[in-house]
Amino acid sequence: MKKILLTFFSSLLLTNYLVAQNEDYDNGVVSLAGREGFAIESKDKSFVFRPYLLVQTAAKFNYYDDEGLDKAYNQDNVANSGFAVPYAVLGFTGKAFSKVSYNLSVNAAAQGGALLQQAWFDIAIKKSLAFRVGKFKTPFSHAYLTTLGESLFPNVPTSLSSSVILPYSLNAVTPNIATGFDLGAEVHGNFGKFGYEAGLFNGTGAGTNAATKTFSDDWHIPSLLYAGRLSFMPLGAMPSTQGSPKVMETNRLMFAISTSLNVESESESTNDFRAGFEFAWLCNRLYLGGEFYYLHIGFTERQKIDDKYNYVAGYFQGGYFCTDKLQAAVRYDIYDRNATDKNGYLNMPAVGFNYFFTECNLKLSAMYQYIGRMNHDTQLDRDVDDLGLAKHSATILLQYSF
Repeated sequence: MKKILLTFFSSLLLTNYLVAQNEDYDNGVVSLAGREGFAIESKDKSFVFRPYLLVQTAAKFNYYDDEGLDKAYNQDNVANSGFAVPYAVLGFTGKAFSKVSYNLSVNAAAQGGALLQQAWFDIAIKKSLAFRVGKFKTPFSHAYLTTLGESLFPNVPTSLSSSVILPYSLNAVTPNIATGFDLGAEVHGNFGKFGYEAGLFNGTGAGTNAATKTFSDDWHIPSLLYAGRLSFMPLGAMPSTQGSPKVMETNRLMFAISTSLNVESESESTNDFRAGFEFAWLCNRLYLGGEFYYLHIGFTERQKIDDKYNYVAGYFQGGYFCTDKLQAAVRYDIYDRNATDKNGYLNMPAVGFNYFFTECNLKLSAMYQYIGRMNHDTQLDRDVDDLGLAKHSATILLQYSF
């Protein structure tokens, strides 16, 4: 009996699991288009189940300025350095009944609620109308909407990932411009060259999988994240990559605008409005992309603070395949971290490269970034503006995916 069962499952693996896929399944982590791997599918391909994996290991070096360090406590300029595993993602994706697609992934390198990276299903009524519910990427920022394993740099722009500075000692109020993963529901689709997404989310980010929101005392609406995005792709659908050896013979262009309102965010302390403009151009060996984004923070009435703060930031980056496997990369990131009512901003140039071992799905990435401070009125303003950010940072990342 054991031999019969072993023979049966071995033949099943050979006939159904090892198949070449000609279509991509949206998972936000790795592209599966044209890649041979494990899959289970029905004969008519209306049911598909496909696992995937992404593991990133990194070596990091961060050097900080003297400000904020207390030498009496032997605090060093070099900190947060050494080896790390940014992502260890295991998931599966696929479709059912030809209309329902699904995705679930766990990031073993995360903690708490962020362990569940994504969990959603999508019902496509037609190309122009689909509904997605669960935990997934909010419709904001090209840097985050890009497939994780196919980004130009190992780290997203600092202006998106680092918190703004507020002149109040409210520990709960440290918003980032990015909104990232969240729990919610959205409607989306494509009309010819246009695409749209509109949704409601908790606004609490990836760190919790619970329903914790209430109604706004000020506006008397649910205290949720209201988000939308409209894109224009005149040359056809834009792949969610910032450069890949698999798409070096293509010409795609995308422009997009997005906006969101996070009602009673940051422990019900603020109402945050965001807006962004993004573009990306993928032309054979060349990739160019950039974003400009805006954040407005107003305190809720219970805080009894009338001040309002505005933040602007943006970046421009480009990559070029010098060879079929080597991609050079540059980025310039700018961040008005201390709000527009105070002079001074951070300028953060970065350089790097990606090398693709195409025969085994390995990717080696490296980058160096410098953080400079410009146009501050006082030395104290300069010292405060980059607190918590490394003046010199370097990352070497090795990634494997299937």
